[in-house]
Amino acid sequence: MKFLHLLATAGIVACSAIAWFLLAAAIEFRTNQSGRTMREEVAGVWGPPLVQSHPKAWFDTPNAPNGRAEVLPTRSDVTVTLNHEPKRRGLVWHRTYQVEFAATHVFTNPTRIPQTMYINYPLPDLPGGLEGFECRLGDESETESKSATPGEAGVIRAVTLPAQGTITLRVRYETLGSDSWRYHFPDNRRVTGFKLAMRTNFRDINFPVGTASPRTENRQLENEPYSLAWDYQDILSAPDIGMDMPKQLNAGPVAARIAFFAPVSLLLFVTVLVLIACVRTIPLHPMHIFFVAAGFFAFHLLFAYLVDLIAIQVAFAIATAVSVLLVAGYLFAVGGSRLFAIALPAQLLYLAAFSGSFFFDGLTGITLTVLSIITLALLMFLTARTDWRQAFSGKPKAVCSDSGF
Repeated sequence: MKFLHLLATAGIVACSAIAWFLLAAAIEFRTNQSGRTMREEVAGVWGPPLVQSHPKAWFDTPNAPNGRAEVLPTRSDVTVTLNHEPKRRGLVWHRTYQVEFAATHVFTNPTRIPQTMYINYPLPDLPGGLEGFECRLGDESETESKSATPGEAGVIRAVTLPAQGTITLRVRYETLGSDSWRYHFPDNRRVTGFKLAMRTNFRDINFPVGTASPRTENRQLENEPYSLAWDYQDILSAPDIGMDMPKQLNAGPVAARIAFFAPVSLLLFVTVLVLIACVRTIPLHPMHIFFVAAGFFAFHLLFAYLVDLIAIQVAFAIATAVSVLLVAGYLFAVGGSRLFAIALPAQLLYLAAFSGSFFFDGLTGITLTVLSIITLALLMFLTARTDWRQAFSGKPKAVCSDSGF
C-alpha cells in the first residue's frame, strides 16, 4: 500500500466533509427562512399557543386593598377537547389544533351582606375568533348570554348576590391554536373545587414545563380519545395545566442533520472497504474512493430536494436505492463479487441505517456507538493474522500490491 494513496484517500474524505457541511448549512438556511415566513402565515390563520386563564370576581369594599376584594370560583368543572390537526408549509410541519372548551364556575358571595359582584372571564388572545361563544350567567337564556361582548380583559358581567349567595357561570367556545394549550391560575391564590377533564385525539402526551401531571389517565382503547383528568380540591399556588401538541418529523431539520453527520458514515465505510480490500489483495485506487464519496453525496443531495416534493420516508427510500446502485454497482464493476459482498452490506449499514436513525429522537448517538463497535470488532476479527509490516511495506509481495490498496 502506498502512503500517498492513504493521504489522497484522507484528502478525499476531508473534501467530501466540507461539501456536506455546505449542503447542511444550505438546507438549514432554506428551512429557517421558509419556516419563519410560513410560521407567520400559520399563526395568522390558526393562532398562537392558547392560554385560558382562570376566572375571577370582585366586589367593592373599603376593607380591601385598593377598595376591591377579589374572589375565585368555589367550584369549577372544565372540559377541554384537543384535536391535533398538523399543517405542512414548505419543509416544516406546524403543530396546529382545534380546541373545544366548556366550563361551569360557581361564584359565592363570601360576606354576610348583599354585594354587587363583577365577574371577569378572560379569553385567549387570538386572531381567529371564537366560534359558538356563550357566556351564560345564572338562569339566563341562550339569547341573553350571547349579548355579552368580550373586551380587552375578556367578558365582565355584574350581578347582585345576597349574603352567602351563589351564581353559576357557564362558558363555551371553539377555536384554533398552535403548539400548545394551557390553563393558567393566578399566582399564590387558593383554588378550591376545581376539576378539568381533557380529551385528545393523540397519544403522544407531553406536558409543558411548569405544568402539573394529571391525577388520572385513560389509554385503554387505541381508537378512542385519550382522556386525562386534574382535580384540585383545595390547593395553594395551583400549578398550571397544559398540553404540548405532538412533535412532527420535519423534513428540513432531518435532512440538515443527516448531511451534517454524513462524513462519519463515509469514514466508517471507507475504513472497512480499504482494510478488507487490502487484506484480500483487492486493488483499489484513490480515484475509486473519489467515486464512492460522490455516490454517498448523491444520496444526501437527492434526499434534500426530494423532501420538498414527496413524503420524507419515500424520499429516503428513493435516495437510498439510487446511492446503493451507484456505489455498490460501481464497486462490483471494480472488484467483482468479492468487493460487492463487502460494499453492499456496509453501505446499507453505514448509510441507510445510520441516516435512518435521525428519524427518531435520541437514537443517533447510540446508533453511531453501536456501528463503531461493530466496525471495530469486524476489522479486528478479519485482520487479526495480517502481517501489517508486509501490508504497509509497499513491496510487490505485500498483501496489498503496488497497483493500489
